[in-house]
Amino acid sequence: MKNLQPLYLIFLCIIIIIIITTFSDASTYVSFSDAKSLHTSGKISNVHVVGKLNKNLMNKVVGIKNSIDNLSFSFEMIDENGMIENVFYGNPMPPDFLLSDQLVVIGSYNENHFLAKEILLKCPSKYTENNIKI
Repeated sequence: MKNLQPLYLIFLCIIIIIIITTFSDASTYVSFSDAKSLHTSGKISNVHVVGKLNKNLMNKVVGIKNSIDNLSFSFEMIDENGMIENVFYGNPMPPDFLLSDQLVVIGSYNENHFLAKEILLKCPSKYTENNIKI
């Protein structure tokens, strides 16, 4: 039984390390103003911002700028508080991006824009039943 105590101690240490690394990488849902204040206070951690694409009166998306090589793009997003912010995404535009009703961008605030590392699309039309005509 005494021979198993070091193994239990090592196992416990591994579990504690896993828990600490998991919580240190956890991010929270905030608005753009909260993300900006986190950046100015020096905390550069990933946050989730929920919002919608900026659309005009004719329901067309405005504020999208593709890079010359189409490997990155930026867009305007309105968070839940109504603040419009320029978001830069360093990857190509995801499929059905322009059709999404709601977005979640994961990243951090930069000097003059929000830098998204990941974009989650919320498209309720994907989950509703439609009449399919064959």
